[in-house]
Amino acid sequence: MRNKTNLKKYLVISSIAAACVLILFSVLNIVEYRTYTDNFNQKLNAVATAVKEKYPDVTENELIEILNGDKAPDTSLLDKYGIDIKGDSVVAENAVAHRLFLTVNTVLLICGIALLLFVFLKYDRNRSKDIADITRTVEQINKRNFELNIDSISEDELSILKNEIYKTTVTLREAADNSNADKLNLKKSLEDISHQLKTPLTSILVMLDNIIDDPDMDPAVREDFIHSVKRETVNINFFVQAILKLSRFDSNTIRFIKEETDLHALIDDAVQNVSALCDLRNVTLSVECESDIRIVCDRKWQAEAITNILKNSVEHSYSGGKIVIRCSRNTVYTEIEIRDAGEGISERDLPHIFERFYKGEKTSPDSIGIGLALSKSIIEEENGTVGVDSGPNGTTFKIKYYTL
Repeated sequence: MRNKTNLKKYLVISSIAAACVLILFSVLNIVEYRTYTDNFNQKLNAVATAVKEKYPDVTENELIEILNGDKAPDTSLLDKYGIDIKGDSVVAENAVAHRLFLTVNTVLLICGIALLLFVFLKYDRNRSKDIADITRTVEQINKRNFELNIDSISEDELSILKNEIYKTTVTLREAADNSNADKLNLKKSLEDISHQLKTPLTSILVMLDNIIDDPDMDPAVREDFIHSVKRETVNINFFVQAILKLSRFDSNTIRFIKEETDLHALIDDAVQNVSALCDLRNVTLSVECESDIRIVCDRKWQAEAITNILKNSVEHSYSGGKIVIRCSRNTVYTEIEIRDAGEGISERDLPHIFERFYKGEKTSPDSIGIGLALSKSIIEEENGTVGVDSGPNGTTFKIKYYTL
């Protein structure tokens, strides 16, 4: 509050200076009046004494009556000696005193005005210094120097202006930094997408070229190529759909339709989605979930999130393995635990499995590294979290939906 304190200080100094000048003027006025009165009284007393000595028959009452009488005085005698009773002081000492008091009053007035002017100029100088400080701050910010001292001015309007300019500029800097980061992320994402699409598209083109170039190809080989093209096309379609869904999450354009959902029915939906894959890999699923557990969520989206996690567990389970899905509930959250007895996730890959396009050392060639990232985004949109623990005896995913 330096500037407000300075303003108050200047106002106090100005008020004290003005009060002192007024007091001095009043004191001088009283002294001047008393000086004039004393001089007049002394001269009148001398005149009265001289008249009394010259004319003993004149009584004191007559002298007082003459001095205090209402009769207009005859100025002809004074005029005779060149004394203008309306413009000149009859008592010479009063004329000298008048000039002295006039000089003192003038000097006092000049000193008072000078003091007030000094206080005003001092305050204006400090104000101008603060404005110049703000100007230098803006100039430094324009030069992208954000390491500035913003406490040089404190709580007055100018300091608030400076602080707000600084905050706005820092916000713009952060926005610019975020924009650069977004550009880098977009560049990396495009590179990842291009890499993910390049391999299956290349395989499709090679197989189609073989089919076209060899009309006499063995029917079994041709059929195998066609199935492979279909498989790669399905993978590309899944990849594109997943990318579109993630982009909708990034742009906040997905609208969740939340309703009370039976958790067991939700898990059944996800299990049904991976049943064919389980049959193919000879993996069984066991669901241990009470029928009375309900959560508020978008059933379709959460089923997709759980499906992607189950798919990951099935793909990393051994043939003949078993995946156990357990549900539990407390006053804070509802939990879904998905435990497999597969090969586990390496310690190096574990921190990255929810990152987009990340492929661990044990990832299958058909994986596009986006399913778990999509699951994480979906679950977090429903006020949930997903975590993972893994070891040589298998992997456990834990999904928690927190009570609002």
